[in-house]
Amino acid sequence: MKHDQLIALEAIVSTGTFRGAAERLHKSQSAISHTIRQLEEELELELFSRAAYRPVLTPAGEIFYREASRVLRQMQGLRSTAARLRAREEPELTVAVSATMDLDPLLPVLADTGQRHPATHLRLRMEMMGGPIARLMEGKADIALASLDGVPLDDVEAEPVAEVIIRPVASPALNLPAGSRALSVSEMQGHVQVVAAGTGGAAHEQSRDLLPGGLKWTVSDLTAKKKVILAGLGWGGLPDHMTQEERRTGALLPLSVERYPVRRTMIFKIRRRDQPPGAVADELWHRIGAAGR
Repeated sequence: MKHDQLIALEAIVSTGTFRGAAERLHKSQSAISHTIRQLEEELELELFSRAAYRPVLTPAGEIFYREASRVLRQMQGLRSTAARLRAREEPELTVAVSATMDLDPLLPVLADTGQRHPATHLRLRMEMMGGPIARLMEGKADIALASLDGVPLDDVEAEPVAEVIIRPVASPALNLPAGSRALSVSEMQGHVQVVAAGTGGAAHEQSRDLLPGGLKWTVSDLTAKKKVILAGLGWGGLPDHMTQEERRTGALLPLSVERYPVRRTMIFKIRRRDQPPGAVADELWHRIGAAGR
């Protein structure tokens, strides 16, 4: 079975005649007839009934034609993929994102990029602490979205795209002293501080805002951290966008804690200077954060 045989079959069905197929494919009518005869002999099936003036698909021919149409569409998709690859579109593009960042503004950009470049496999990695930068410098990410903490600035290009506010919160079930005054370190030492493990290696584990001498639980990610805090098992810092509804309803209370100020952190889009970006990575780079400027 050959590709040109399936094309001839599709042309006959679409035009309704062997002559119409020949004109569409710029071949002689005898050549089209010969192509279909060869296909029928190979399949040991009669695809067309030739009793009438116009060729009509037999019952077996109708079933085969449906499958042939699907294969032709897949072939066209493969050709489109090859064309995109020839145009320097990367087969895969990885974006490493700080887990503290609100994904809502980023998702429409990623969705549009995926639709415009379906041959490129988009990979989104949510990372903690120095994880995004570690993945970028290891060559495992094309773009990082993170703060500039620990970033080798001479080796990267960076532009601000968003701000994240992180504040300490706790469930009312924790029964922390009420009031607006700052809670002292000694008052907080008897309550579990919940922290999220970093994904950037030992050098990027949380040290800032970690209260000395207190109880500590470590969880794998911010979703788990929020659940533990909501359950009244501890307190800790979470991005405002993750706790907006809970703070509104009172399910979580903002805290004022000595040595744990509300943090405003700028998130940057970051890429390495020593690696020329692919076509899709460069397009995505220029679109991230563009709507907010």
